[in-house]
Amino acid sequence: MVHAQPVDQEPEAVRLRVLSYNVHGQRDDTAALAAAVRSVEPDVVIVQEAPRRFRWRQRCAALADRLALVVAGGGLPSLGNLLLTNLRVQVLRTWCRQFPLTPGRHMRGAAFAECAIGSARFVVAGSHLSTDATERPGQATLLKADLAAVHLPLILGADLNENSGGAAWRTLADGLTDAAVAADRADRCTYSCANPRDRIDALFVSSQFRVVDYDVVDTEQTRRASDHFPVLVDLLLPVTRA
Repeated sequence: MVHAQPVDQEPEAVRLRVLSYNVHGQRDDTAALAAAVRSVEPDVVIVQEAPRRFRWRQRCAALADRLALVVAGGGLPSLGNLLLTNLRVQVLRTWCRQFPLTPGRHMRGAAFAECAIGSARFVVAGSHLSTDATERPGQATLLKADLAAVHLPLILGADLNENSGGAAWRTLADGLTDAAVAADRADRCTYSCANPRDRIDALFVSSQFRVVDYDVVDTEQTRRASDHFPVLVDLLLPVTRA
């Protein structure tokens, strides 16, 4: 992990560890997936390709249990985006977005959760954009409008299905901090595990957060667990006292 800045002098702040992970529909080594996530002890996991069809509630709950977390929101209403937290995080409310369906394509969406750790409040969002380059910019524009309506510190984890030069990526990154860039690690690829060549998985934060650490978790376990590497970010959120 990259240690961007010392934080010992900031007691009035909350540390938050966030993992964003496309789990490939749990079609790979699920034991390796569980071990990989548990080993990094995240506070929040933003999942793409989570259960979204038959018995999705039970399957999302089972995934959370394997990862030693609880379901915060998402699943079918967000079309496969799932937000998980540990018990340190209080979930205050959740909501979801579904993007308009293009005939012949998979529906896409986003999940949102307003959360708190003590007096620190923030919003976590997760999304997975289309593989179709003609669809992604429109989806990004809709998602950006939802993000703009959030007036709390914001975290967005997403599989954008394009690199940072793409139109959808630029739309979502506007006004937010790309955690990889902040940590000088934008050269780390997230896809594919078999042949790492692209950074299509991103984690963005609003200006209230400070990026302390950033990593693309490349281990024997993560190479067996999915076709994407997970993105792991340590954040610091100053606490505003009333």
